[in-house]
Amino acid sequence: MNSGYITINEAAKLLNVSIDTLRRWDKNGKLKAVRQQKNGYRYYPREIIELYLQDVFAIAKNWVTSLPVLPAPEYYCPDSLIFKARLGRLEKDLSKIDEVKNTFPLITAIVGEIGNNSYDHNLGNWTDIRGIFFAYDINKKQIVLADRGQGILKTLRKVKPSLNNDAEALEVAFTEIISSRKPEARGNGLKFVRQVIVDNSLFSIEFYSGSAKLWITQGSEKLNIKNSDVNYSGCIALIKF
Repeated sequence: MNSGYITINEAAKLLNVSIDTLRRWDKNGKLKAVRQQKNGYRYYPREIIELYLQDVFAIAKNWVTSLPVLPAPEYYCPDSLIFKARLGRLEKDLSKIDEVKNTFPLITAIVGEIGNNSYDHNLGNWTDIRGIFFAYDINKKQIVLADRGQGILKTLRKVKPSLNNDAEALEVAFTEIISSRKPEARGNGLKFVRQVIVDNSLFSIEFYSGSAKLWITQGSEKLNIKNSDVNYSGCIALIKF
């Protein structure tokens, strides 16, 4: 193997897991190894291990809670055209995973819905940085989207001024039909996201906006909402599959 690959022993040390754990991950597809035909030994591309060590959700959270700076280029979608191109790449990567071979279009659909909402409902109203953070980790089965826009509460107060706080706004966004007219359709899109996750036991979501957090567990009708310890500028979503 060339210098771009490391042994299973080296990978285990970097990831702080046992060799047996890596063998299980290889078998179940969580972290696939490359086999050398001559000896059958497992090797790992160094860049894949380095990517696995990154926590894209933590990077996104840091971006929406820190001073306004552009995300790293590999995560930044300044406009919807770039987002759609990367969404197509996600769909292609998802199509190769056996566990979601029948449902990957639904994952792509909910990711597209959340991302498009950010562009549609912050158009001309970005608080500082235009565009979204979009990253995914196929090995960890995680997809992350974030924006530094107005947030759910400010968006929905335009048509429902009685909303008191971020937690109420999240509940409305994921449960109530607000309006069929733009720009108030944000809540309707999130209702679609909720229904997809409720109907499919393979997906779950965490959604943060302002000072509130919402999460829907895999295949559950229950909507869990609580106050967050951190105030998030705009929105951030973590989808697990």
